[in-house]
Amino acid sequence: MFDRHLIPVIRSPLTQLAKPLCRAGVSANQVSLTGFAIGMLALPLLAFGCYSWALVAILLNRLLDGLDGAVARETGITDCGGFLDITLDFIFYAAVVLGFALAAPANALPAATLLFAFMGTGSSFLAFAIMAGKRGIDNPVYHHKSLYYLGGLTEGSETIALFVLMCLWPAAFAPLAYGFAMLCAITTLTRLWSGYHTLRPPQRETAQPSQKG
Repeated sequence: MFDRHLIPVIRSPLTQLAKPLCRAGVSANQVSLTGFAIGMLALPLLAFGCYSWALVAILLNRLLDGLDGAVARETGITDCGGFLDITLDFIFYAAVVLGFALAAPANALPAATLLFAFMGTGSSFLAFAIMAGKRGIDNPVYHHKSLYYLGGLTEGSETIALFVLMCLWPAAFAPLAYGFAMLCAITTLTRLWSGYHTLRPPQRETAQPSQKG
């Protein structure tokens, strides 16, 4: 929901950070993999209750996730890079939720509920991106993305805000997880509706019988 407003704001600073990396020969995929490795540290850190350090790992992961896109725009966006980026993102999101589930037994059910909701938003997002790619449908809002970026109530910005709140107030994990799962359900339903109607073949008009006088 907020991504379309935040992306134009952070694009210029990220581009400035990306330029020295490009001059040093660092590729976008290398940035993606480095960010993923740092982000996955959040899993054991959360499991052992080191919430402050886990928050640092999460924020660094998100910074590098934005930076890999900036490097890609400077050096050339590729399909393999887009594939790697989105796949690692979804694994990272699930790992953070799993970390909270491991931290306390009481978090297991809300964590499972949130992961279930992530399945809806993730599958609807990726399925529409595949079909949009086949049809050559372009998104004028996220035209710089390597695949069609279908929006909704729960996008990247909202998910990171959720993780930050969970790290700052781990005791509130359950209500935060259930509340966000509800928003994910709304996002999934709206994506299903809009995606289906966008991709549905046009209905043929039935011929009207001629009137004879």
